[in-house]
This record gives sequence, structure tokens and C-alpha cells, in this order.
Amino acid sequence: MSKTLEQVAQQLKGANKKVQLIYAFNGTGKTRLSLAFKKEIAPKSSDEESGEETELSRSRILYYNAFTEDLFYWDNDLNNDREPKLKIQPNTFTDWILRERGDTDIIKNFQRYTNDKLMPLFHESDVIRSGKKTGEKTYPEVTFSFETGSESSGKLKISKGEERNFVWSIFYTLLQEVISILSEPQPDKRDDDQFDKLEYVFIDDPVSSLDDTHLIELAVDLANLIKRSHYHEGKGLRFVITTHSPLFYNVLHNELNNDIKNPVQDGIPAWLYKRGQSEKYRLEKQADGTFELFTSNDHPFSYHFFYCQKCVRL
Repeated sequence: MSKTLEQVAQQLKGANKKVQLIYAFNGTGKTRLSLAFKKEIAPKSSDEESGEETELSRSRILYYNAFTEDLFYWDNDLNNDREPKLKIQPNTFTDWILRERGDTDIIKNFQRYTNDKLMPLFHESDVIRSGKKTGEKTYPEVTFSFETGSESSGKLKISKGEERNFVWSIFYTLLQEVISILSEPQPDKRDDDQFDKLEYVFIDDPVSSLDDTHLIELAVDLANLIKRSHYHEGKGLRFVITTHSPLFYNVLHNELNNDIKNPVQDGIPAWLYKRGQSEKYRLEKQADGTFELFTSNDHPFSYHFFYCQKCVRL
């Protein structure tokens, strides 16, 4: 039955699943679905309508989509052409991950999917309110260089693909830390309480600039991280992942069909992940602007077969 994106978001929210994987062609509405889902989980308040993100929205859902990439923009130093900088819009989570956890894991994740000689350098500044230093730090920009032994390229502008991988690496590192914190089921024993109300993570197409080898690595890494996150008797972090990549979808599909037993003897839960905790879908946009969400659990997705079917219908 055809639905609006808002109704699709309601269906995803209502599903009792740890992870839901969705394939859709580019232009179908994956980014709009992520926004509809965010609105379903944490409806906007009057503060957000005026441009300020509320604590409710930040604390209940993390999402990675095109708007996440918009937090980063280039200052190309057009006058001197020597100091290109990737600027970072002020945001809570970037500052938190850098201030509390440092940049080591971000750099490691970034180099894993790009080049181990490509080095980002985060620049910190003092947070100033009412003309006074607060003692807090913020991280408004990052520069990049190639470091090969004793030689350095100097500051350079990285490609758009490398930039997207960099943004994903920050989000992925944040996700690693969040899952690590929430792996302690007792809130009073966690080393940070700002994620206690977090319910969902929505990830929209993190692989648009990756070659096949790195795409497979990312899919396996992400699936393993999700499967090991705490989830028991319907309680724990839940994930929605959308993609236009058949390869990414199929690798995730296969990985989500592999159970993981709890390595702790007599641990609870006995299984960290069971394949029944996942659901896989195809999202199709209809001619009238509505959408259909088809369950696709029987076998890995065959892109070419699906495309031929779609052409025949047209």
C-alpha cells in the first residue's frame, strides 16, 4: 500500500527491530525520509523552528545525511592560495568527541578509508561568552597535509570524496564512543550521561565516494559495530540505514544474517545479536509521489534484476 514519507517513518519507528536496512535509488527520497524520521522521533519545538536545535532532538536521535556534510565548508584562501581550511559549523557533538576523546580514532578511521599518509590537523579555539573565556574549547577548522616520513606537503585542499570520508569518520568515531558508553546497561555507571535518552541512529548513504574495497570494509565495520551494541528485550539503540549502493546493501544484508553470541559466559543477553532483530526493505517512489516499502528478507538484493523489472513497469 502506498504511503507518504511520514507514514513510512511511522512504520519504521513502529517496527520492533534493532536494525532496518533500506535500498532505494538516488532521488527516491532517502534524505527526506531521514528528516521525516527525525521529526517522528523528536518533533520540532518552537525553538527549533527559529533555528536552534533542542536538547530533545540531540539526545534522542543521531543522524548522518547530506545535512551532516553541510556542517563542513571550505575557506579556500583565494587571495594567497596557501592556507585552505575546512571550517566546522559550531555543533555539540563535534566539540564533544574532540574535547573528551581526542582526534586519534578520527584520524585512524579517516586514514583507513583514504590514505595513511593523509593527515588532518584540528585547530582549537577558546569558547568565549560575553567577552570572557569559559575555559572550554571548540574546534572550528581542520587543515590537511600529506606526511611522508620527514617531508610534509604543507596545507592542501582534499578532494570532495576525501572530504565526505572525513565527515563520515567523525560521525563513525562518535558512534563508536556512544555505543561504548551505552554498552553499560546501568545509566548510573556510565562515564557520560548525555546519551542516556538516545533511541535511534539514522545513517543515509555514507559510501558515495568509496571504491569497492573500502566500501566493503566500511559495511563490515558498521555491521559489526551495530551488532555488538547493547540491545535486549526490545531495549537499546536502534538503527535505520538507507543506501543507493547495491554492493553496500548486499554486504550489510549478509553481515546482518550472521548471529553473534555473547562472549561473556552466562552473560545477558546470551546473544549480542540474532538475525531476527533485523529487517531489510526496498523503498520505491510511485508516480503520484507516494512511496511503497517492500520487505526484502528472502535473499540479497539483485540490482540488475530489480532495475529490469522497474524498466518493464515503466
